[in-house]
Amino acid sequence: MSNRLNRLLHNYQNHISVPWQTGLAGVQKVIFAVYDKTDELRFRAQLTEFEIATTNAQHDWHAIDITHAFPEWMATLDYKESYFASPEDIETTLDDFMQELVDKIRLQIETADNNTVIAIIGVGTLFGYAKASDLVNKIAAYVPGRLLIFFPGEFENNNYRLLDARDGWNYQAVPITAG
Repeated sequence: MSNRLNRLLHNYQNHISVPWQTGLAGVQKVIFAVYDKTDELRFRAQLTEFEIATTNAQHDWHAIDITHAFPEWMATLDYKESYFASPEDIETTLDDFMQELVDKIRLQIETADNNTVIAIIGVGTLFGYAKASDLVNKIAAYVPGRLLIFFPGEFENNNYRLLDARDGWNYQAVPITAG
């Protein structure tokens, strides 16, 4: 594991082991584990370390990998071939993609309780199709415990930037960085 990922894991362990406050609103239960986009493969190879840190802190762990959500959705579309010919036409259906993704995640977290960390992996694959902020806003209220977003990008001046894109957004999540 790289030094940056070791520091991120250490900072996550420190945060997740603190007793959780109850009665929080959905947005107050969100944690962003922000890592350098160049560490994506190393991060994935060490994902179990975050699970171990969570369970050592006496919390349950439920990971949801959305890496393949867009291509899987795209494969179900009747007009997928025409979207490859005219990619701009797919913009009219991207709201459908987001709703289907939200519905799938909500279905997977129905059995979670207020001691569960729901970890979302693969948000970088939304880049260009959907906004990570929209996904977080739409599922945060349904998470009874904590929502952990593994975020390849940057956090600076209370601003998150997915894959270091120009446009970022300000979000009230707890940022955990390697710093």
